[in-house]
Amino acid sequence: MTTIVEQTVFIVDDDVAVRDALALLLGLKGYRTAIFSSAEDFLAAYRKDWRGCLVLDIKMSGMSGLDLQSRLAAQNVEMPIVIITGHGDAASARQALKSGAVDFLEKPLDEEQLVAAVGSALERDAKRRAERVVGDETSSRMARLTPRERQVMDLAAAGRHNREIGEALGISPRTVEVYKARLMEKLQARNLSELIRFALTADRERAA
Repeated sequence: MTTIVEQTVFIVDDDVAVRDALALLLGLKGYRTAIFSSAEDFLAAYRKDWRGCLVLDIKMSGMSGLDLQSRLAAQNVEMPIVIITGHGDAASARQALKSGAVDFLEKPLDEEQLVAAVGSALERDAKRRAERVVGDETSSRMARLTPRERQVMDLAAAGRHNREIGEALGISPRTVEVYKARLMEKLQARNLSELIRFALTADRERAA
């Protein structure tokens, strides 16, 4: 089983000369690369823990690059994609970019444009993963709250004072203060602004 855990540029192109040239160029720029001769080969090897970006040719024997892009999207694979092609057209470019491609580059490739596009794609991947880690940690902290603590959190985040929260929930202001102290500790929230961010996250999760 192939496992790749650091950021890698995955090159998918059925032209061996192009694959080798791209791998050499990006390797000289300090990027780790992995090459595949077809979209089918990439799909067969793909693992969910892979990090990095995809440099993907459009016109290939078998599954096309745009078809692979669609297949990955259907599988909720969010790896950023840089599309390359020797047969560029406006319709293909629009489709690729509308589907989330970082860039659409025509062969012969401009080395600076390619390296810049790959850099942007890797930055996007790193940012997305960092946001996911933060989101997972937020969800984990939220799961520690009791239903009553969530009620107090929502009302406090809405700007209600302890007396108002107590009246709404049928408890004393002192009890509200105890609940607030507990939920702030569980959430590791340092102030009201952070508490509000947690409450907004809870709202988004409930709406999803």
